[in-house]
Order: sequence, then structure tokens, then C-alpha cells
Amino acid sequence: MSEHSDVPFTGDPVFDLHRGGKMQIAPTASVDTRESLSMAYTPGVARVCTAIAEDPSLSQHYTWVPNTVAVVTDGTAVLGLGDIGPSAAMPVMEGKAVLFKAFGNVDGVPICLDTTDVDEIVETVVRMAPSFGGINLEDISAPRCFEIEDRLKERLDIPVFHDDQHGTAVVSLAA
Repeated sequence: MSEHSDVPFTGDPVFDLHRGGKMQIAPTASVDTRESLSMAYTPGVARVCTAIAEDPSLSQHYTWVPNTVAVVTDGTAVLGLGDIGPSAAMPVMEGKAVLFKAFGNVDGVPICLDTTDVDEIVETVVRMAPSFGGINLEDISAPRCFEIEDRLKERLDIPVFHDDQHGTAVVSLAA
């Protein structure tokens, strides 16, 4: 610990890079005037909501959904570290989300679930799926990862993949 700070590891470049996390949410629409605020939020947003309610496919054009992936873990098989839990897995999930943005211009949202129960993970992901265009399962231990992926693919109409399986295969084939 630095004598000038109560934050552990201050001055270590790796910890300094991670301090405060590696990502943020930023608006794509300006809300700096009364008119822009009324279009981005209320009352203007109601027109978009009503149109999507009448034709749900419009969400693919008027929301962030098609360009957003949930990066989901339970923290049980993290980068050679093993079962370190959901809180300790967050820096890795943030990193994966940063990679999605940097290399694919896709927004990734890290989701670290405080459960290792297959049914609970599946139900949680199914319930949040309308907010995402895809689900990236990350660092979930085998054999549960296979069952989770299979069950989600059966229930969802968006891409679902487990990075530890598909990512390895893609990298191997590319090499």
C-alpha cells in the first residue's frame, strides 16, 4: 500500500489500469437541450415503445439489443485460476467485454452470477435475454457449461456460445 493512499496496490501498473474498472456506459444520443431530452426520453420515447409493442422486430433497429452481448459467468473456471467466484471473475468479464468492443465493435455487458446451479443460471439468462443480441457464456466449469449452453440454445432465439469451447476452436482453426 502506498503511504499516500488507502487503496491497496497503488502504483502497480496492472492494478492502476484496473482501478475503477475497464469500461463504462456512454450515451449515443445527446440530451443537452430540452428538445433532445424530450425525444430521447419522455414524451418522445413513447412513440418508439408503442411501435415496438406493435412490431417487436423493430427493436432490432431502435435499441442497442442487436449490437449487445451478455458476457455471463459464475466464476467457476476462470482463466486457469479455477473456481474464484463471481466477484473475482469480474475483471476478466470486463476484459472480455472490452475485447468485444475493441475488435468487433460490439457492446459487451459483464454479468457475474452468484449461483452455480444450472437451473438458476439458465432461468436467469433466459429472463434477461430480451436485452441482448447474443449470450457469451464465459469461464463456467465443465460439464455444467455444456448443459447450460444446450438448454439456452433450445429456449432462446439469439446466438448462444460458450467461449471456452467455441473460442478455442476458432483460434485453433485460424492458426
